[in-house]
Amino acid sequence: SGKTFPTINPATGEIIAHVQEGDAADVDKAVSAAKEAFRFGSPWRRMDASERGVLLNKLADKMEKHRNYLASLESLDGGKPFNDAFYMDLEFAIRTYRYYAGFSDKISGKTLTVDGDYFSFTRHEPVGVCGQIIPWNVPLLMQSWKLAPALAAGNTVVLKPAEQTPLTALYVAELAKEAGFPPGVVNVVPGFGHTAGAALAAHKDVNKIAFTGSTEVGQIVMETAAKSNLKRVTLELGGKSPNIVFKDANLENAIEASHFGVFFNQGQVCCAGTRLFVEEDIYDDFVEKSVEMAKKRVLGDPLDSKTQQGPQIDETQMNKILGLIKNGKSEGAKMMCGGSRFGDKGYFVSPTVFADVKDGMQIAREEIFGPVMQILKFKNVDELLERANNTKYGLASGIFTQDIDKAMYFSSGLQAGTVWINCYNAFSNQAPFGGFKMSGIGREMGEYGIQAYSEIKTVTMKVPQKNS
Repeated sequence: SGKTFPTINPATGEIIAHVQEGDAADVDKAVSAAKEAFRFGSPWRRMDASERGVLLNKLADKMEKHRNYLASLESLDGGKPFNDAFYMDLEFAIRTYRYYAGFSDKISGKTLTVDGDYFSFTRHEPVGVCGQIIPWNVPLLMQSWKLAPALAAGNTVVLKPAEQTPLTALYVAELAKEAGFPPGVVNVVPGFGHTAGAALAAHKDVNKIAFTGSTEVGQIVMETAAKSNLKRVTLELGGKSPNIVFKDANLENAIEASHFGVFFNQGQVCCAGTRLFVEEDIYDDFVEKSVEMAKKRVLGDPLDSKTQQGPQIDETQMNKILGLIKNGKSEGAKMMCGGSRFGDKGYFVSPTVFADVKDGMQIAREEIFGPVMQILKFKNVDELLERANNTKYGLASGIFTQDIDKAMYFSSGLQAGTVWINCYNAFSNQAPFGGFKMSGIGREMGEYGIQAYSEIKTVTMKVPQKNS
């Protein structure tokens, strides 16, 4: 477009760089390149599936080589503590590319025992040009969740990173080029949601759109996809996940895991266990020890190895969190610690814990996306499932108990795409992730993740005589 936009370091509020701003015309160019790369008979279409796996492994190798730089870039651009970016996000992202590299030549159809003198089989073919829109909270991780299965299945990609965090996506695109992906296979268009993102969702030469972000924008993406050319859609959206701690749980483990389930990544995680239900008998002890942990969190420069919590992504998000905290106090929740901006530079929010939270309060119903723990009390186990499921969301959930019958009963009753038992935020490449209800459509990761980037074709041939 000839225009640029600044990307800001949220720890200081200072401009890191000015990035080229993609618009609808730039999206069109990228889609045209992706369409040409996907042309029947193109080098990418004729490439052996095993070779696609080789390229994905080469990309993973290059990310490993440049891991320190990528972690630093992620930390500067998004405010994520360097250690989290280096040891967690990049570790998982690199493993994701390697996982799907191994999956590339294991995509297969089936022979079918149809009636009559016919021979039938299915083919799993790539969908085509895939538009991918990723959020700002875990950019490197979301890139891998989107790019790896799409490329393993043989698709081409146009990826739009969040305008707040475009830098690592641009660098990974350079690494993909160095790894040997043919021109047009991997395209990155930085820009804004209402321009570049909207153009990608509406483009009639895009065959699939994958979006991770808010439920409200996800609804717009789905509507646009339907009205344009009925694109295939994968949506991973918001959440307000219940995390249930029974009195028979290992209390130390439950407190530590629940703390991690809320405060990791500055609370900017869609599956954060922010509706924390704790049984009455252990409630006071749980609250007291959770407050102690929250008060010990080290906030500061994300590049400092001692830092546990960095800033929120921008001033808008910081102010939204502070507004919800204020609302929680006014509705009668008891603020046990935190509740204010931390420091006078950057967009830091002090770790906050609320006790005596009621189901109907705004902080118990609305996704805060910040370092705010809300602890609710329960006594009647019979009503607990109804309370836990009383939300429009259904992304994730947690259960802490040493009673296996209780764990299995609640895991079957919770309306959520993921249930963690005696742990939280335990992700794996092999395990599919996605939501029930308004938390999304479809699944990412695992075998299900690659199916989302494939079309199934039935081929039937007349034969002279069929014999069993």
